[in-house]
Amino acid sequence: MAGFAKITIIGNLGGEPEMRYLPSGDAVTNFSVAVSRRYKTRDGEDREETDWYRVSCFRRLAEVANEYLSKGKQVYIEGRPRLHTWDDSQSGEKRARIEIEALEMQMLGSRGDTGAEGRGGPPSSPDNADFDNMPF
Repeated sequence: MAGFAKITIIGNLGGEPEMRYLPSGDAVTNFSVAVSRRYKTRDGEDREETDWYRVSCFRRLAEVANEYLSKGKQVYIEGRPRLHTWDDSQSGEKRARIEIEALEMQMLGSRGDTGAEGRGGPPSSPDNADFDNMPF
């Protein structure tokens, strides 16, 4: 039986997308997405944690991502996890990273929304996504 793995994230771009072309001519765009969550500790202290995800888009989705995404923009990504392994050139140790290969992408926020762009700050958390009041 075949397996199945899917990752869905909503977050803000941590930097400008970087596009390149493979020898086959296919476009590839890479970018990082910050996904923040807020919670209260047992002591009642407000905390925020941010996880970073590396995302890769291919072909037409890569071209769209490169053209329309920018630092701070909020984005929905659905894709599959891809494990990349390599030997560290300095230490010789085996290294690994999980990257998301985007299969679906939706730009969120209003058309003029620039997120953290222009303010010089880190990407904002997805404040306009009210997950506590979703109907499911």
